[in-house]
Amino acid sequence: MSALLSHVLSYRPRGISAMKLLAVLAALVCGAGTAFAMAEHESVVIEPPDQFVFNTISFMHWGALVMWMCAGFTMLESGSVRTKNASMICLKNIGLYSIAGIAYYFLGYNLMYVDVGSFIGSISLSYGPTADEIALVNGTEGAAAEVIALGYSTMSDWFFQMVFVATAASIVSGALAERVKLWSFFLFVLILTGIIYPIVGAWTWGEGWLSQMGFKDFAGSTIVHSTGGWAALAGLLVVGPRLGKYRKDGTVKPTPPSNVLVVTLGVFILWLGWFGFNGGSQLALGSPLDAVAMSHVLVNTNLAAAAGALMALFCARPVFGRIDLFACLNGAIAGLVSITAGPDMVQHYWALIIGAVGGVVCTVGMRMLESVRIDDVVGAVPAHLFAGIWGTLAVCIVSGGNLGVQLIGILAIGAFVFVVSYVVWRLIDLVMTVRVTAQVERLGQDVAELGIEAYPEFVLMPEEQDED
Repeated sequence: MSALLSHVLSYRPRGISAMKLLAVLAALVCGAGTAFAMAEHESVVIEPPDQFVFNTISFMHWGALVMWMCAGFTMLESGSVRTKNASMICLKNIGLYSIAGIAYYFLGYNLMYVDVGSFIGSISLSYGPTADEIALVNGTEGAAAEVIALGYSTMSDWFFQMVFVATAASIVSGALAERVKLWSFFLFVLILTGIIYPIVGAWTWGEGWLSQMGFKDFAGSTIVHSTGGWAALAGLLVVGPRLGKYRKDGTVKPTPPSNVLVVTLGVFILWLGWFGFNGGSQLALGSPLDAVAMSHVLVNTNLAAAAGALMALFCARPVFGRIDLFACLNGAIAGLVSITAGPDMVQHYWALIIGAVGGVVCTVGMRMLESVRIDDVVGAVPAHLFAGIWGTLAVCIVSGGNLGVQLIGILAIGAFVFVVSYVVWRLIDLVMTVRVTAQVERLGQDVAELGIEAYPEFVLMPEEQDED
């Protein structure tokens, strides 16, 4: 091992010391804290070439962690549905991630970031590295200065932005589980990730009209989570509730998670991935300031999630009449969503308050949706939309947001995403229908559409059904 390390340190790009290279390697394995601690011992200013390396590694490192959130969503959703639909959830989640990546490559990123005016970016196909980066890869040493001046690798930024759009699509998957057709869902995901989400991003992170007004959303409480929540809500209104969910006497048929272990694992994976979601949104790791700011973001993210989980647990009995594990798990997600708009605060106790309120908002929201007969299987709308709205407003408390501007952003994005999503869902329903047949829904999509069961050793028992 020591011989290998000696060989690695002896073979390095010109101008980067052994200590700096070791710091870069440490960043990959242990994260930014170790890397900067080692750089501090050398007592040098971090030069532009090293800043370029650290920034690029940060995008790739945190982006990979955000991608892992897809596994968390898959676990959460597959454990929340009845066992007869778990395999379909797995297919939908790997499918939506694949569609999101391709749609964002061909069109989405350009709409969101390239030559953005006030409302929309470039309508051009595909995205790739700069000419200088291609020249550098092909051996033109003179291109290095121009590449370094960018501050980070072009495609590392694309990768980090792409995994965010997949998160928005995952929110829709869980809400509409157990009754939406596979190809209808995939078609909507294509439009959401290729057009709807990028336009919202152009208004905000792409420096469009909302950004120019001063709208603040550090990592996407509204831009990512509320966008996914509005799209899911529109779909819920078009698709309707599951068969038998609401009985004729007005009572709600309980549909508890089929595998609470998997749901809990999914939430922990999402919690872990959120460190990349929020921490990586610092968008730089080339200075001690960036490292300190990122550490604040991670701490606030963790505190908000913990407060959201506990507050939802405390609220479950008065709201649902019982201690509710599902409410507690969703409370953690709501706390994470709530802090996402402004996790860069230095007064950490505010993260506890913001996360705790998010947990309450989500728990009450879950009950409210039941009362109006909107069947959200995983509680995606309360956890992502309602908590996202609260988190975006909470930026006004200590993170420098203007209440009027934040409200305009929430309303404009909500109206745009909901109306366009509703129209798209309706058009899909007219052309190819969005809902499976009653027979498929009763039998389960796993057997009826995939011919594969997630739990083949289980014997599925007929469910009690009201007349349809």
